[in-house]
Amino acid sequence: MEIRLSEKALNWFKQEMEVEKGDFIRFYARYGGSSPFHEGFSLGMTREQPHEIGIETVVEDIHYYIEKSDEWFFNEHHLVVDVADSSDELTYSYEK
Repeated sequence: MEIRLSEKALNWFKQEMEVEKGDFIRFYARYGGSSPFHEGFSLGMTREQPHEIGIETVVEDIHYYIEKSDEWFFNEHHLVVDVADSSDELTYSYEK
């Protein structure tokens, strides 16, 4: 399982969240909404220091991660982060 970020997504984080070297971006399971795997849960994202990293991708010294306690949410799929052309918002998909 891994986190894959498109070039557009990496640029989105730089522009919209003003990430800098050494920052940590967490993807996590949040209560509410729905996902392909779990009704009542959706994916959240925040800038936050890690407690126990389960999965991590580091690009230009920026850490994108999932806590070990949230790995269940992804159902053994890779998280793919991109940006929608129409809305300029992040999109999430899951690949086996």
